[in-house]
Amino acid sequence: MRPFTHLAAMELKLLARDSGNVFFMVALPLLLLILNSENKTLTNFLPGYIAMALAIGGINTLPGVIGSYREGKVLRRLATTPISPLALLGAQFVAQMVLGLLATLIIVGAGILVFGVDPPRHPLSLALAFLLCSTMANTLGFLIASVARTAISAGVMGLMVMFPSIFLAGAAVPRGGLPESVQRVGDFLPLTYGVTALRQGWFETPTLMPFLLLIGIIVICTAGAAFLFRWDR
Repeated sequence: MRPFTHLAAMELKLLARDSGNVFFMVALPLLLLILNSENKTLTNFLPGYIAMALAIGGINTLPGVIGSYREGKVLRRLATTPISPLALLGAQFVAQMVLGLLATLIIVGAGILVFGVDPPRHPLSLALAFLLCSTMANTLGFLIASVARTAISAGVMGLMVMFPSIFLAGAAVPRGGLPESVQRVGDFLPLTYGVTALRQGWFETPTLMPFLLLIGIIVICTAGAAFLFRWDR
């Protein structure tokens, strides 16, 4: 357990040194929070900003990291050491979860303490929604990394999935403010159900459906990534 903890800590440090990654995970949601600070329904926006931070880390950043490890033959070399390549993938998963949690705490803290957003009505439901949304984003990121052949293509594919998702799934703007046709498109995006679960945990009445859908998406992405994953090019 100690070597894995050390490996996860190293992965977290490497992620934190990526200023672009940290900026988009934290600064972009905070910037949107500031721009909408005069909005009387600011509480409606905050769950989406949490989902946005998690999507940036899991869907956008993670595929490029795994792609670079594969391209640099890091995973293949680890197979000849006491450290399993699976341990490195697990450490990256944990590091993304921790970074997502830190970003979430900053966004939530700013929303409540600085902008007067109402605190969550269902903290336990919100915590479960965070866990499932983060896991979904990361497993989707692993699936993208499994399909992509190079680090560059993994990064591009991550961007192509992440950017439409944050706008169509209701992360940047609540879905109620989107045209009905756009909402129908968003129904097919995994991040939509992460946003819905987070919204229900914050100020709506929690229901089972978004949580069950997130679990189903996690299972599908995990199975797909396991089947398609390549240790080298």
